[in-house]
Amino acid sequence: MSLRKGANGGDRDAGGFLVYVEGPRDRDILAAWARRLSPRLYGPLEASAVILGGRQPARAAEHLRRVRRRCSTACGICVLDRDGEVAPELPSEPGLEFFTWGRRHIESYLLVPDAIRRGLRIRDHDGHFDRLMRAHLPPLDDERALRELDAKQLLGPKGPLARSLSRPVAPGRIARVMRPEELHPDVRDLFARIQSGLGLVEREPVVTVRKRSLA
Repeated sequence: MSLRKGANGGDRDAGGFLVYVEGPRDRDILAAWARRLSPRLYGPLEASAVILGGRQPARAAEHLRRVRRRCSTACGICVLDRDGEVAPELPSEPGLEFFTWGRRHIESYLLVPDAIRRGLRIRDHDGHFDRLMRAHLPPLDDERALRELDAKQLLGPKGPLARSLSRPVAPGRIARVMRPEELHPDVRDLFARIQSGLGLVEREPVVTVRKRSLA
């Protein structure tokens, strides 16, 4: 089985902690979010990424099984779109954790009007853009509607936003300009798991109080 290598071109069978993603765009979006959350996470995340070529959890399990024959401590997380309402059963593989987005696609977490505006370099209070956002996006607090929205189609090269704006809407660019406070709790949950797997969990500073001598 041949899988796409990480962005650094390194050997993805080397072991350690692996992050399985469906495609290059998923990897690029995660890498952009990593830069916003923690710059020191960006390099390790890109180096650990393994591209599956679609929603193929069985491929991730098979790949990690092969890696663990060389490095028994290897482990990883497989990041999947939810797609439909009923997700297929996921394989059970020692060392492999699965993370399925609560919304339909990873692109669903880019649907922040201000971030889209910055990504497209559209000026504030642009009436045409504001009307498009109201027409196609539910309010940010309507999680039920956002969960069902087909973000891949909406942000696609032939989607309604690209047609109406007469320009492509690049998901990777939107991810790069998102602010930490605009990232959904689902995104933060995933990155907490990735940070833990990569051994990059921030530690609380230890304060030592020394007693003064009365002598």
